[in-house]
Formats: sequence, structure tokens, C-alpha cells
Amino acid sequence: MAGPAAILITGASSGLGAALAKAYAAPGVRLVLFGRDAARLEAVAEATRALGATVETAAVDVTDQAAMAAAVTATDETGPLDLVIANAGVAPGGAEGADPAAKGHRILAVNLDGVLNTIDPIRPRMAARAAGQIALMSSLAGFRGFPGMGPYAASKAAVRLYGEALRVELRPRGVRVSVICPGFVRTPMTDGARFPMPMLMEVEHAADAIQRGLARGRPLVAFPWPVHAGTRILAALPTAWADALVRRIMRV
Repeated sequence: MAGPAAILITGASSGLGAALAKAYAAPGVRLVLFGRDAARLEAVAEATRALGATVETAAVDVTDQAAMAAAVTATDETGPLDLVIANAGVAPGGAEGADPAAKGHRILAVNLDGVLNTIDPIRPRMAARAAGQIALMSSLAGFRGFPGMGPYAASKAAVRLYGEALRVELRPRGVRVSVICPGFVRTPMTDGARFPMPMLMEVEHAADAIQRGLARGRPLVAFPWPVHAGTRILAALPTAWADALVRRIMRV
């Protein structure tokens, strides 16, 4: 079965978004790449053009609702999108802000509002034509809160639950929805992290796992499986037991 021919990826200027763009790039594929940094975005665009893809870019902040609505709608009117990957996100170490409260608000704005601003303009259009796939970037951190990662874990949990609801809502209308929950991936977001990162993956391997999972239409693309299983078990434990384990794992 042929893969998607028109793909929108947010947060495509670096990290996992850039790796996904390169993974999907091929002759006959139209890539639409969103990111805030125009120079880095163009560098990714050039790399994907070299792989044969037709590439369009838009330097847009996913937290700007009006700008995102206009950009997503214009992109879809140029040619119907087959796959939209709401990937843009920020981790605690990369969030802008002078204090923890400002960082927390920025994390929630990018990771949650950014997903809503990406998906809201496209879902009625896909539903109207009974075709398309939406992928939302959550995280295995969205299954349980960890110290020092409260806003991040909360944002990813919200994205996961939103994706679950959206999947049930849109399936009868011919639109597939997948929630992506990676473990630790080596990107600028994880550089310098001061906590354990079990089974840290290279970004290219993570992009490949996501591409394969989305091609199969999996409702949940979660990996690596031992970390996924561990977070599920941790979330299912009695609260006191889970808290004690988290303190040991995070060394707090």
C-alpha cells in the first residue's frame, strides 16, 4: 500500500520533527514543514528536497492560533493533506522563561495548545472528505507524573487523552487518529538532562518506529516496549508504592 502523498509536520526544524521529515521524504511526496526557526527549517527542507520530496515551509509559532489556522487551511486548500503530525513540543530544559512558572506556562502552551492549534483547522476538512490521518505527539511521560517534569507530563497526558477521544469521534467519519508515545530520544530536548533516561534511542530509530506504526494505522504508537510496560505498571500501582518507586528512580 502506498504511503501518504501529502504530509504536514510541525516542529520540523530540529529533533524528531526533522528526522520524521527525512524519513518520509521521497519522490512523489509533498512535505509541508512548520517551525519557528526559518533558517533551520530551510536546512531541513533542502535535505528533504535532496531525497526527492516536494517541500513547502512555513515559519509559524504553533501557539499562535490565528496564524496556525490560516497556515493549515491554506496548505490543505493547495492540496488535501493525507497525514498531519502534530509534533511540535518543548521539554523542561528547552522551555523559554525566566522562572519555573514561566517555563511551565510555555511548556503547556507549546505542547498542548500547539497540538490543538494544529488539529482544529484540519479535522473538519478531513472529516468532510472522509479521508486522512492525524498523529498527535504525546510521550511515555504522559502516563505518570515525575518530579521536575510536572507541566511536561501534564501536557503529554492531556494530548494522549485528547487523542483517545478524537480517535473515537473521527473513526466513523473515515479519519484515522494515532497517539505517539516515545520514550527517551536523543535530541536537543534531552541534551543535558539530569535524570536517568533508560533505553535512550537515536532520533532516526524513533522516526522509523513512528513511521511504521502510523503506516499500520496503530491507535497507539508507544516505544520502546519495556519502558512503555514499565510506565503502565507504575501508573497502575497503589499511589504510595508508585511514589516510592519514582523517588528511587529519579533519585529524589
